[in-house]
Amino acid sequence: QVQLVESGGNLVQPGGSLRLSCAASGTSFSCNVMGWYRQAPGKQREFVVSITNGGSTNYADSVRGRFTISRGNGENTVNLRMNSLKPEDTAVYYCNCDYRWMRYWGQGTQVTVSS
Repeated sequence: QVQLVESGGNLVQPGGSLRLSCAASGTSFSCNVMGWYRQAPGKQREFVVSITNGGSTNYADSVRGRFTISRGNGENTVNLRMNSLKPEDTAVYYCNCDYRWMRYWGQGTQVTVSS
């Protein structure tokens, strides 16, 4: 059974930084695409960033220049460096792994940006 586990969420002040990590286990395949979505209270889940197994990245306009995604050392791991955080970045961040027609999700990690 595929399982994605996120870590690194926390409370941080505006302008601060956080690093999120995600690791997929229980797979017999390499995720074609991994990435992050987020969902703020009362809002729909929205795309944040993705990275292909070839290293191509795609960022939402709202985070471009502040967030950086990278592949981790292990297979099916991904990191998200978030700088210059804003209160509007507050959300539950979900990691995803795409393989063929399937999308797998983690349980999410809470990021709160507040003074």
